Amino acid sequence: MDRLNVVTALLGLAVAGGSALPAAAQGGYFAGKEIEVVVPFAPGGATYVSAKFLEPFFERHLPGNPTVTVVDRPGGGSILGANWFEANARADGTTVLFTTSSTSNPYVLGQSEVAYDLASYRVAYSHAFGSVIFVAPGLGVETAADLPNASAPLIYGGISAAASDLPAVLSFEVLRLPIASVMGFSGRGPTLLAFQRGETNLEAQFTPVYMTQVVPMVEQGAAIPVYTGGSIAEDGRLSARDGVAPDLPSVFEAHMMIHGEEPSGIEWEAFQAIATTTYAFGLTGYLHPDAPEEALQAFAEGVAAINADPEFIAGSREITGGTPLMAGVDIEENVRSALQPSDEVRAYLRNLLGEKFSVRF
Repeated sequence: MDRLNVVTALLGLAVAGGSALPAAAQGGYFAGKEIEVVVPFAPGGATYVSAKFLEPFFERHLPGNPTVTVVDRPGGGSILGANWFEANARADGTTVLFTTSSTSNPYVLGQSEVAYDLASYRVAYSHAFGSVIFVAPGLGVETAADLPNASAPLIYGGISAAASDLPAVLSFEVLRLPIASVMGFSGRGPTLLAFQRGETNLEAQFTPVYMTQVVPMVEQGAAIPVYTGGSIAEDGRLSARDGVAPDLPSVFEAHMMIHGEEPSGIEWEAFQAIATTTYAFGLTGYLHPDAPEEALQAFAEGVAAINADPEFIAGSREITGGTPLMAGVDIEENVRSALQPSDEVRAYLRNLLGEKFSVRF
């Protein structure tokens, strides 16, 4: 079952069980209000379907039991919908921009089409996604330490170096691996198919697809996982292991395995900035910059209740390996920090993408 079908099935489960648990108390910040969740992608995509999956849980658990409506505003690779949010979002916390690194990366890179100030937004909630990098058998690669000595050139297939492939591309730079990256695929499904056909021999997939489609390949000996994007440690660095694949090293650990020391320098700074928003805060709900604290606290209460909902736990296990929702009040500082890299990091990213991938700004 592919990622979209998995989430679609879970959406049906959530809707069917919408009245299985007692609703939150009627008296609350969102009582009598309607929350519009803006997804800057077309219906049917994973972000839209994930928003629809969360919809009944927010209606059930947010204080005041508001009506939650998911609205798609696609175009420009998510930029048009985000620009609409910048101009039209209500300041009371009832308009949510629910999006991914396809929106944050153009902002970080300073692309000319961007009219939204993502780092000024308040964070309502976030749902993490991880990423697993794996190789084909027959390369003499069993662990991350073997990557520099692969018996054949390593070839990675991607969609766009400036979008969701950027963390993987940056991990290659951090690890100083001579990997040939071929961009232009129409999606991660086609990149996985290219890997299965032997057209590429190194692949990265977000954990939902990894868990549902790649793990069976690993069990059959058709793929060998070598490292993950990692997760945020207590010191704020992206150095901890991904809880979905705890047996695999993070990029931080892979660097230790290959080079015998911790990663550092502009490549590591750039990787942390981009990978944090892509992995650690994979699906994030943003609010208007002037959203009141009462709205943020209401979302925090709702998130806590959702995480305790058995139906959500079951559904989330299929999507993210059981990763809970995170409340914005707990992560906003880290999100904003990741969205505002130094001028040196931004210049490095633009130069790398321009020189290696002919990206124009």
